[in-house]
Amino acid sequence: MTRRSCAIYAVGIVCAHLLIIGIGLVVAQVFRTVIHNRLKKEITLTEGSRVFETWKNPPPPVFMEYFFFNVTNVDGFLKGAKAMVTQVGPYTYREYRPKANVTMVQNGTRVSAYNPKTFVFVREKSVGDPTVDEITTVNIPCVCFVAVMNKVKGSYWRASMVSIWMNSIGSGLFTTRTVQELLWGYKDPLLARIAPTNPDVEETFGLMYKKNGTNDGEFVYYTGEQNYMDYGRVDTWRGQSQVSFWTSNQSNSINGTDGSAFHPFLSKDERLYVFTSDLCRYKSAEQCILAVQDVVVKGIPAYRFTPPRSVLASKEENPANEGFCISPKECLGTGLLKVSPCRKGAPVVASFPHFYLGDPKYAAAIDGLSPIREHHQTFLDLNPTTGVPVRANKRAQINILMERISGFPTTRSLNETIFPVMFLNESVVIDDASVARLNKLLLIVTLVSNFPLIIVGLGAIMLIVFIILLVRARKQKNEVKRIVFTKPLYAAPVSLND
Repeated sequence: MTRRSCAIYAVGIVCAHLLIIGIGLVVAQVFRTVIHNRLKKEITLTEGSRVFETWKNPPPPVFMEYFFFNVTNVDGFLKGAKAMVTQVGPYTYREYRPKANVTMVQNGTRVSAYNPKTFVFVREKSVGDPTVDEITTVNIPCVCFVAVMNKVKGSYWRASMVSIWMNSIGSGLFTTRTVQELLWGYKDPLLARIAPTNPDVEETFGLMYKKNGTNDGEFVYYTGEQNYMDYGRVDTWRGQSQVSFWTSNQSNSINGTDGSAFHPFLSKDERLYVFTSDLCRYKSAEQCILAVQDVVVKGIPAYRFTPPRSVLASKEENPANEGFCISPKECLGTGLLKVSPCRKGAPVVASFPHFYLGDPKYAAAIDGLSPIREHHQTFLDLNPTTGVPVRANKRAQINILMERISGFPTTRSLNETIFPVMFLNESVVIDDASVARLNKLLLIVTLVSNFPLIIVGLGAIMLIVFIILLVRARKQKNEVKRIVFTKPLYAAPVSLND
């Protein structure tokens, strides 16, 4: 056997082995399973894991934008006309949200933490100075104004006396305050008189009063060490596994993550769950968080999850939402959620900005509202391999339910109205340093997962080389045969004389 033949046989043997091994690994998905299992162990809320430090102190900057609805026809509205508002904003604050008092509990299967938030004003991202700019809006000082009216509802003479007293101290249905006061608090004349006799009432009111530098209670999270699907999921909030604000066990459930962490290896058709303490309820993919499209953020692939209409649908459209009705008479229409139970009884109504995804009648009732998906949709872009949020916009609107109340002359011309006060947009985009780390991780996952394909590719290249060598060997063999066969035809002639 010649050296050339040995080389051809060697190439053939290597080619066969590479193709058999590579195809076998592709079918068995050995390398994919290995890297996925490794990643599941790395993405846990435990000391030394790849994500623990960034979970405790998220590096991407978070911005909170506040938009107010300035009422331009107070007198006309009180006389029965349609309310007219103009949107003013944003007033933007940088939000710092490091975890505090992080402690491993229950043998390391869970971790407890507090989520304090601190807000710092960012002038260059804002339309004006919050200490100067004034807004005319509904008078909702720490729920007491509306709460007083509700308590005297049904007693005409008592309501009339309260109405006269409120007018004497200058407390009406609307007020004009600076953005700073509306957000972070001001001393209200009505509350200042009630507070001394009621320890549950404070004389200061603000939409974000006592929410700067504070937290909303202890959360206990699953670490994901025992089951990667539980990574970041909330176990208890304020020591409870259920809230007690709503009328069904399903509605009172504390389920899902807090929105800052999701398990790795997401699929588009699975159900994600988010517990929102601001709304005292959870959201599920079955109701509100669905993957709708593929997006790319700074070169990182992601699935975009967004709430569909069913999350705030009426009980007629989505019977599962009936548990969020305070009573059969207080079950609002599509696009609204009355959060009075967790707001000390105040008629506060939550919605998406400009009543996006709501019944069109709510936006039509206020002149100046125009729901637009690009500006008012809540969405969350998650990298499906790691579950890391790469971009998010959480948008919500605060409204007040205004209605005619017997004994209050200023309300006698009012039609029941869901009056918008303010909406917020909490946004985050992954920072460049995190992008570099995530891209490196994704590259490793891709290379390891596709290593069998690389083996198959090498086998295919060797197969091509093997075929070329065989063809060339065949040609050379045929050439030798042709030369041997034709050689006597060209031999020198033999002389007859010899």
